[in-house]
Amino acid sequence: MPPPNLSLRSYGLTDVGRRRPHNEDAFLCDDALGLWVVADGMGGHAAGEVASQEAIDAIHGMVKRGKPALAMKRSFGEDRTQAGCRLLEGAVQSATYMVYAMGEFDAGKAGMGTTISAMMSLDNAVITAQVGDSRIYRIRRGVAVQVTEDHTLIAWQLRQGLITEEEALRSKHRNVITRAVGNRDYVQVDINVLELEQGDVYLLCSDGLHGYLRIDEIPPIVAEGGFEAANAFIELANGRGGRDNITAVLVEVG
Repeated sequence: MPPPNLSLRSYGLTDVGRRRPHNEDAFLCDDALGLWVVADGMGGHAAGEVASQEAIDAIHGMVKRGKPALAMKRSFGEDRTQAGCRLLEGAVQSATYMVYAMGEFDAGKAGMGTTISAMMSLDNAVITAQVGDSRIYRIRRGVAVQVTEDHTLIAWQLRQGLITEEEALRSKHRNVITRAVGNRDYVQVDINVLELEQGDVYLLCSDGLHGYLRIDEIPPIVAEGGFEAANAFIELANGRGGRDNITAVLVEVG
């Protein structure tokens, strides 16, 4: 848990957007446990919304069962942090296996999957877990930084120097993701540990928001605070087209 002088409070909103018939995004805010998750489901015929919600429920359940054991540990060094990383990664893996198994047993849900951007507090830090193209940003002293890596074909091509930023913006493959929770029985999960500072704000969001958002636009919106800021992000994405479901979760460090 965070030290007594730091408190984490969250505000989350989701919206169907202006083009989609239903919302396949899901999110979780559990401030008491110290867990926040955004999931963007895929699969069609309601399978996407099943994948995103079931994955979040699985992660929530495993962290709820496992995190008290971290709090009881006497050591506060690397071992404790490593145990937290294993817990969150294991929770995402359990969600992966469960969603995959549901698709195997129900032909109507075959191939369904979801992105996951998860964040768990531990002492004076947060641990992030990332699969897919939802994102986590950290806003510190008025500067926003993306702290997760997109698992998309475009991002891979950019890292390899195969295309330019301008070509990426025009690419027909912008929505092709290279990792997802549930379309196989195992997925590689990116895990990171970030130290907390008072005044930090973390933004977890689906691509229905960040696809419309410039990184320099994030700090002034975040400065509105709380649900006002979350709603401002939703309105921005809808005002610029709202072609996808939109989810924004803000975690404020006080």
